[in-house]
Amino acid sequence: MLSRTAENLYWIARYMERADTAARLLEVGSRISLIPSAHGYRSEWDSLLQATGMAAGFAAKYGDPVQRNLESWLFFDRDNPSSVASCITAARENGRIVRTALTTQVWDALNTAFQELKQLEREERSGLELSRLTDWVMRHAAMLRGAIDATLLRNDGFNFLNIGYYLERGDNTARLMDVKYYVLLPRVEFVGSGLDNYQWTTLLRAMGAHRAFHWAYGGEVTAAKIPHFLILNSQSPRSLIPCVAGIANHLGRIAKAYGRETGAQEMARDMLARLEGETVERIVEEGLHEYLTRFIGEAAGLGHAVHEAYRSGERR
Repeated sequence: MLSRTAENLYWIARYMERADTAARLLEVGSRISLIPSAHGYRSEWDSLLQATGMAAGFAAKYGDPVQRNLESWLFFDRDNPSSVASCITAARENGRIVRTALTTQVWDALNTAFQELKQLEREERSGLELSRLTDWVMRHAAMLRGAIDATLLRNDGFNFLNIGYYLERGDNTARLMDVKYYVLLPRVEFVGSGLDNYQWTTLLRAMGAHRAFHWAYGGEVTAAKIPHFLILNSQSPRSLIPCVAGIANHLGRIAKAYGRETGAQEMARDMLARLEGETVERIVEEGLHEYLTRFIGEAAGLGHAVHEAYRSGERR
């Protein structure tokens, strides 16, 4: 496969997963903003803005993080490269470039999302409920994922799409956990409080993982169970372990197809081995924020290794 085609397929998946995460961040902010603020708490919307990594761009355009402006920034604003509108547009453009590498069903899922987005942009913003917008994004992201799983050959294209998906999902899971633990709850005495547990519940709901959590653990949502569920539980689809395992699996398929490994395969296997040997106790001892920050850095390094090996022309 040409490296340029691999690049486009990889970014289709990353952009759609990123759009899905932007919608989930909006849902988290909307739910948590319903709780009366306590003395010393930072703005929930400001906290979520920090999670996107685009706080400087937002401040330059809008100033203070007011909910209405943040909704526009995360959903419609083309000046924000990580907004829903920017991501869906970029995913569709990447799909257009490699149209012949996609099935009709995958292209239709991409193009339909783009066409409906243009209709939403023409509607009066005051008449658009946030819940309608976030549900719309998550539905289209799921439709695209379903079309990919149901109709694509298990070839190079399928592998690069999935590497993009798993890299983006792992990064986003880590960032969502970090914004909850490190940003939303600013003082250590609140850990384990009713507010702490409510925020974790809100995060699980936004990630579509609330019911799965109860199936896995039962009882109430507590801070003690969350790291295991979202980092170490191999049955949880948004957990870090299955994300890294998915990357390692699809990189392994590519290596088998070409009869040669690169540094990317070794890096993915090393990351997976460290995760599989990890315990909640060691994560807590290191510090959840520190652990997640390290994971995000390692995931970025793995993405760079994949780029150097396959998407910059070294392998075809």
